Amino acid sequence: MTPDRMRHISFTPSADPDTMKLDTAPIPRPAPGDLLIEVHYAGVNRPDLLQRAGLYPPPPDASPILGLEVAGYVAALGEGVQGWQIGDEVTALVPGGGYAGYCTAPAEHTLPVPSGLSLAEAAGLPENWFTVWANLVGQGRLGQGERLLVHGGSSGIGLAAIQLGSLFGCRVFTTVGTAEKADFCRRLGAELAVNYHQEDFASVLGEATGDEGVDVILDMVGAKYLQRNLDLLRRDGRLVFIAFLGGNRSEIDLRPIMVKRLTLTGSTMRPRTRAEKAAIRDALLERVWPALADGRIRSHIHATYPLAEAAAAHRLMQSSRHIGKIVLRVRD
Repeated sequence: MTPDRMRHISFTPSADPDTMKLDTAPIPRPAPGDLLIEVHYAGVNRPDLLQRAGLYPPPPDASPILGLEVAGYVAALGEGVQGWQIGDEVTALVPGGGYAGYCTAPAEHTLPVPSGLSLAEAAGLPENWFTVWANLVGQGRLGQGERLLVHGGSSGIGLAAIQLGSLFGCRVFTTVGTAEKADFCRRLGAELAVNYHQEDFASVLGEATGDEGVDVILDMVGAKYLQRNLDLLRRDGRLVFIAFLGGNRSEIDLRPIMVKRLTLTGSTMRPRTRAEKAAIRDALLERVWPALADGRIRSHIHATYPLAEAAAAHRLMQSSRHIGKIVLRVRD
């Protein structure tokens, strides 16, 4: 490997993870306002799987290399960057390029590694926490003491959402697929975890709330749960979509939306503007990073794979057997 080149994962668009392979490419140079990060760990996320399959193209100005979050050390500063120094230990939300030895990141989308966390743990923070904050606080207007239902609570997104709800003093409920996942979610703050293979979540949560329902639902399932979600929401409730693992088309009864003044919303992170992401980063630094540093919020890594085994990491994510984050170790 020459000093001006780096290892990275290349791929041929396919549903088959095995099209991913180790390759080399020139080390990128930071544009004005950007940092160059020497990547030690990169988080694996479902949008990576979609991009690998050719279903989620990167923005025109982003790296085509997979990877939306990294942790490592600042290697170089782009023109005009202030507040960071070469050698700083950082984690960052990036528009692409994370599965590589070096990655550029906007300085204002970069955060210090919270005290007490490893680089591997830090690599699993940005994509989940930017997404959860934007959708629960921004789109969902989650308030102190409300009732929150998180579908898919054992995912990285789900665990972040459960803990954010707890931080806000909410009653938090979740749905999961196994007893092990239910136990883990309860340990992280869920009052009730419903195994959707064994029980109907709407019936269980209706009983748990005295048939009053919940205020906010964070949903990654979509069509399969849509009518039950609408029926379970309280007056002025908010249903926030972040994925459609159970389909994106459904025929529903619209009356609950009008009668209960419901809001249906959702968003993705990648298309947001640089300024919008910077505002989320600032909110996380103020509200979430102190809780990570003092242990009120935890980062849970389920599995770590060497960069060369990215395909195995994707297969694990596709299986949904994991609890929490999957990360790639970029440097030995």
